[in-house]
Amino acid sequence: PSVTSSEEQTEGQRSTLECSTPYFCPRGDTVLRWEGYDPQVSRVSHHVQLDTSGVSHRVTLTSSFTWKDHSKQLLCVVSDGSKRASTEVVLRVRHAPKDTQVSLSPSSGNIGVGDTVTLSCEVGSSHPPVSGYHWYKDGVAVGTERVLALPGVRREDHGRYHCEAQNALGTGVSPPVTLRVFSAEISASPAAEVLEGTATTLSCDVPGREGHPEELTYTWYKNSAWLKEGPAHTLLFPAVAAGDAGYYSCQVTNSQGSDTAQAISLSVTYPPRIPTLTLFQETQGGRLVIVRCTVDSHPPATLAIDRDGTVLATSGAQVALGQRLGVTASRNSLRLEIRDAGPRDSGKYGCAASNVHGNASATKVLVTRAAGLLIQPSAEVTEGTAVTLTCVGTGDTEEEPLYTWYRNGRRLQESSFPTLEFPSVRGDDAGAFQCQVRSRNGSDTSEAVPLRVLYPPRQPVLSSFLQSQGGRLGIIQCSVESDPESNLTLRRGDDAIACTQGCPQATSPRVHVTRSYNSLRVEIRDVVVEDEGVYVCQAGNSQGSASATVDFKA
Repeated sequence: PSVTSSEEQTEGQRSTLECSTPYFCPRGDTVLRWEGYDPQVSRVSHHVQLDTSGVSHRVTLTSSFTWKDHSKQLLCVVSDGSKRASTEVVLRVRHAPKDTQVSLSPSSGNIGVGDTVTLSCEVGSSHPPVSGYHWYKDGVAVGTERVLALPGVRREDHGRYHCEAQNALGTGVSPPVTLRVFSAEISASPAAEVLEGTATTLSCDVPGREGHPEELTYTWYKNSAWLKEGPAHTLLFPAVAAGDAGYYSCQVTNSQGSDTAQAISLSVTYPPRIPTLTLFQETQGGRLVIVRCTVDSHPPATLAIDRDGTVLATSGAQVALGQRLGVTASRNSLRLEIRDAGPRDSGKYGCAASNVHGNASATKVLVTRAAGLLIQPSAEVTEGTAVTLTCVGTGDTEEEPLYTWYRNGRRLQESSFPTLEFPSVRGDDAGAFQCQVRSRNGSDTSEAVPLRVLYPPRQPVLSSFLQSQGGRLGIIQCSVESDPESNLTLRRGDDAIACTQGCPQATSPRVHVTRSYNSLRVEIRDVVVEDEGVYVCQAGNSQGSASATVDFKA
């Protein structure tokens, strides 16, 4: 049989295919038919020609083909009993792109920021072939190639993507595919810097959190320390406090893995707390007063120090308001030094602190002494050094005052000279010294200033005693005078029985040792003849050494 049809069919339009033979057998078993078509959408008609112009048998197939019929085979068959002959027709159905899909790679696991992602526009069938592609993200055009490549994914690339494939007959549109970028990020509301007491929320989000196909777990950290864990993506501060300030981060976890957000700094501002005001007078000379003010606030406060309402120093301008004054300022700290201090510097000192959120203040009273005591060359000397104590700062040069000297509260001497001299100081001269200045305008006494004299051990005092009542108990005691403290060692022959520091514990259970400052006491229970002998007590410090002996008899 022969077939007559158009080279191509168009989807949705009815097409006619004709199968024919140049003969017809009215009484035979010869059958001419079409095979492979869909009878529900097709109509078949037969036409026989028997006249002088010719003989033929035609079977006409009229059908409406779809894109699924493209490349389908139809057969025109003529059969006579078991004999059969056929002609094949391959359908070429013109149709717009069909079965358009988006293929996402990688197709599994979390996609993080910086990963490489490709989206391919796959078309199941198109005739003629696809002539163009268009990509859309959340409805906005983003590309015109078959493959949309994202070599370094960003959080902003998260969204719903679909592609359109075009040919001369129309456009195929894919269902949307969601590209999920698994990237954690923290945000602060109302801001990352808030005033103390403000309701504040920290939120840890991944793009598309609300539409995520599985439950997420959030782990919160403050200053790298674990804080809490659970399904809540927010951290709530109903009234944020200064102690809540710090660096916060969170880790978001799903079944595929986790991602940790970059830490965010939560800064809490607050007004100044009550300042700490300290007053210090130098006792060695008594001529320097230091006033220091520190405060806790954020942002930093402006500080001012005043005396009886007169401002002496401010943190804004580090300029001395007088030749005797020195000012040093740093963050939330202000220091004022007053040189050649005297009674004129007495009074109520105040410190005021203020920032944009409020202010606070503190006060203290300073009473300065007119007299001061200076020890030269030092308040700590070795025995034999020449030492001079000078009473300074009288503030009255019109008359000759009287100076009275005291050691440990006891009067030493009185004269018109402001000095007390020790040409060769001894250990017995050490103590707390004061000087009193008397003039027509009154008197003033300096603060007590200690003088320390370092000297080697004197001759140790070594005694022994044997107590027979209630058992034989031997007691050997050694004491010494020295400064600094001496290390005492009690020996019998080459054996060290006990010492105050640096030697092992007594090995005999009969020996009990008691140690105190410059003193060593040894008790020997159940004394035997072997305990008799000459005992030596050795004393030594950084200045020298001394020793004493005792003959202990049982």
